[in-house]
Parts: sequence; structure tokens; C-alpha cells
Amino acid sequence: MAMHPSSRHWQDQLMVVIGVWLFMSPWALGYPSYSPPAINAYIAGAIIALLAAFDLVRTYVWAVLLNIVVGVWVAVSPWLVGVVRDPAMTWSLVLAGIATVVLGVWELRTDPELHSQWTRSGAT
Repeated sequence: MAMHPSSRHWQDQLMVVIGVWLFMSPWALGYPSYSPPAINAYIAGAIIALLAAFDLVRTYVWAVLLNIVVGVWVAVSPWLVGVVRDPAMTWSLVLAGIATVVLGVWELRTDPELHSQWTRSGAT
């Protein structure tokens, strides 16, 4: 029995929300738009949201893998962009990054289309 595409891509829907949150978080948490933490959140949030939205239309293993890499970056970025002393921004970035990684790995493991792309590429 084939799964309905929208039920298969719920992880992407959540990643779009995560990306939008990251993009908006500097404003919500009071960071100047030109600061390194804000620029980091804008870029990472836009990448995550756009790749996840793209994946809702057309599924590619490279897009999910790239979102996982960006998620790892987001999770460690508080220590690299100087916000580790701000608990709100640190937790926002760490949780968003971990959630993106978990959702991306979950999608890779459960989506038959991604699995077939992965095995065709010889990456097993």
C-alpha cells in the first residue's frame, strides 16, 4: 500500500516551520539584523525552509542530506557566532538544529523514494 505523499513528507513540513522560525528568531529574540547571530539564523533558516519546501514538491536525497548538514551547523553555531551566553538564542539554535537533523535522518530512513535514490547512487 503506497503512502500518500503528504503523509510521507510530514518531516519536510516541520522543517519548513523550523526554517521559518530560525529566519524570524533574531527579531523575536531582539538581535540586530546585521549581527553575526542574526545573519547566521537568516541564512540557515532560509536554506532549511527552502530545501524542505522544495522536497515537498520533488524529493531528492541530496536536498535532505544538505538539510542535515545545515542542521548540524545550526546546532553547533551558538559556540561559533558568539551567542552561547544568551540562553534563548542558544537553545533556539541547538533545538532547531537537532530537530532538523533528526527529521532529515528520519525521512531518509522511512521514505521509499529517498531510499531508492540512495541505493541507486551506490551509497549503501
